[in-house]
Amino acid sequence: MEEEGMEEEGGSGVCEAMMDDQNHNNWGAADYGRHLLGPAAAPLGDRLLHGPAAGPTAGTELPAVPEANGVLRGCEPGKGGAGAIAAININASTSKFLMNVITIEDYKSTYWPKLDSAIDQLLTQSPGDYIPISYEQIYSCVYKCVCQQHSEQMYSDLIKKITNHLERVSKELQASPPDLYIERFNVALGQYMGALQSIVPLFIYMNKFYIETKLNRDLKDDLIKLFTEHVAEKHIYNLMPLLLEAQSTPFQITPSTMANIVKGLYTLRPEWVQMAPALFSKFIPNILPPAVESELQEYAAQDQKLQRELMQNGFDR
Repeated sequence: MEEEGMEEEGGSGVCEAMMDDQNHNNWGAADYGRHLLGPAAAPLGDRLLHGPAAGPTAGTELPAVPEANGVLRGCEPGKGGAGAIAAININASTSKFLMNVITIEDYKSTYWPKLDSAIDQLLTQSPGDYIPISYEQIYSCVYKCVCQQHSEQMYSDLIKKITNHLERVSKELQASPPDLYIERFNVALGQYMGALQSIVPLFIYMNKFYIETKLNRDLKDDLIKLFTEHVAEKHIYNLMPLLLEAQSTPFQITPSTMANIVKGLYTLRPEWVQMAPALFSKFIPNILPPAVESELQEYAAQDQKLQRELMQNGFDR
């Protein structure tokens, strides 16, 4: 399928009809064909699909109907003075042209490669990078594929694509030295969450008409779960001791890095708080139980220790 065909608006009308049937399974052939013929040809479409009952009044001249190519044949005048169409014969190639069908081969060879390339760029971009992709074109690709009932295949391809990416990220983290481990995990987490801010909106129609409707889930939740399973779960037991060590050594890593990681881990799996409640409580409110009077001296001692550490690192009181 040519590039220009992807930019045509023929598929948009189909999707409007689809929206009335969120399961995409009840498109009547008559309504589908009448919708594709468009408002101007609607009377003719009704006559083609429903027979003489919707025919023209006496004296109305029907448009010429081609016979040689086998598209529409059997146009004969009716006995009541009105023209009646006796039969319809739409061959496969013309049917595809009229309905703007996207076959599975079209999807695999033309549409998915564009989506695949765009996802690659979004997953690997650095903050502030300019991504040379057309968001309008990608949005249109997704929209048309949903209209043509390729949602299941597209969802499967998206999950597989992102899973493969996250497995590579996990292997790269495993090869990181301890002094770079925390920072690289922070970069991987931030880069992925940033990519989701673009990927999820681009697939909004697939989310609405397939994931939410048929799977009773949400795309963003599914993609966050992928990071949890393929990256965070595999590294949490190496990462947490390093975070606790960094916490006991002020300024070993920047406060913003520590905050990003702790908040990110809490978002991925709140129960990880139990691994280091004191650490999480510094960045997540209401993690620890309320303070009690008997522990006030302990809190004061902790504050004094922090002040001494700040002074030792060059901070004045």
